[in-house]
Formats: sequence, C-alpha cells, structure tokens
Amino acid sequence: GRLLAVAERIDTLAGGFAAGLKPTGNKDPFALRRAALGLARTLIEGDIELDLHAALGDAIAALPSSAQPQDAGTLAGELYDFVLDRLRGYYADRGVPVQQFSAVAALRPGSLRDFDRRIEAIGSFARLPEAEALAAADKRIRNILRKADGVVPGEVDAARLVEPAEQALAAAVESAWAEAGPALEGGDYVGGLARLARLRPEVDAFFDAVMVNVEDPALRANRLALLQRLAKRLGSVAELGQLSA
Repeated sequence: GRLLAVAERIDTLAGGFAAGLKPTGNKDPFALRRAALGLARTLIEGDIELDLHAALGDAIAALPSSAQPQDAGTLAGELYDFVLDRLRGYYADRGVPVQQFSAVAALRPGSLRDFDRRIEAIGSFARLPEAEALAAADKRIRNILRKADGVVPGEVDAARLVEPAEQALAAAVESAWAEAGPALEGGDYVGGLARLARLRPEVDAFFDAVMVNVEDPALRANRLALLQRLAKRLGSVAELGQLSA
C-alpha cells in the first residue's frame, strides 16, 4: 500500500507541474504541497529506498505526449526542489537547525531515506568540539576553489608538497580517508564524519603556515589540488561550510 501511495503522489506531482499548476503564494488548489509532504514522509518514515531524481524523471516521461513538458530535466529538478521545500518545514518541526538542513540539501541526495540519515549524522557532527573550526575551514576552502583561475589538477603531486604543514595535511587526509571512506561506504555517516573531524589540527596548521595563492603556478595548482581533495572528503556527507554562519 505504501509503495502505491508513493507512486500515486509522484504521478500527481508530475502531472500537476507539467500542466503548469505549481502552487504560488498560499494558493494550492490541487493540494500539491500536501502530496509532496506526504511523499517525503512516507519515504522517510516508511524506510523506503527510492531514487527520487530517477522516479520523478520516469513519471514525467510516462505522461501522455500532449502533456510532455519542453524540458523534462528542468521540470524534474523543479519537482525535486519542491519536495525539498516541504522537507525544510518537516525538519524544522523536528527541531533540526536550518543550517544543518541546508548542509545536506546542498548535496541533493536522491534517496530521502539517505537524506534523513545524513541529517542525523550532521546533528551529531555539529556537537563535536572540532565542528565549528572545520565548518569554517570548509567554507574558506570552497571560496578559494571558487575563485581559482583555470583548472585545478585532479591529483596531488607529492613531490611538489614543499612546506611541512602541507605535507602533514596531505598525509592526514589520506590516513583519515582510509578509515572514514569504508565507514561512509557502509552507511556509517556518524563514524565517518567523526574520523574526518580529527583532521582539524592539520587543517588549522596548513592555513597558519601555507600561502595558497603563491606566485609559482605549479605550487599554487598543487595546493589547490590538495584543498580540492580535502573539500571532497569533508563534503562526503553534507556541505559542512553551510554550518558556518
């Protein structure tokens, strides 16, 4: 019965949005907001594993040709965002701070059951003593990477790590990931994040001792590559920088 309810709500949302009935202001004559919230609650509380991106795409593709939207991909994205908007209220009612919700929402997880597990993990991460400093560092790293000119190399060149603090950070990231990676793969988001949180001293020391935007382009590119690797690891459960006010 639950799966049928899920399918019906997804079809209702796809049909409504394709017909241009997206609610505006407080008007929602077709109760699409209620359908979206019901869908989210059923997936989370019913412990149902479903890739919502794919399911919404399939529902749009199954509409009659007369109802097919101009751009199915864009519509599927809008529908997903619409469901996320309902989730914002759902988690606010459960006492989840908006920054923690935004940190997970930034990754747009396909499975809302997985979304819920990430919310729980971010709640426990936020209570760790390292959380604040690492969230601030993550935000700083993302800003540096956003402003970087050119392509950041995908790999870190160990031979180009010249400062002790960058050598130490590179080594710490690899050893943290050796333990955190398998934990996260196995769905242990709390354990994985707790292991990554222990990178804080090396991250702090790096920013104290190392200039990222140096003149030498090869050194600069390598430092950016190291920060990109770190950001990818730190962002494996949620965008931690969102926790930093």
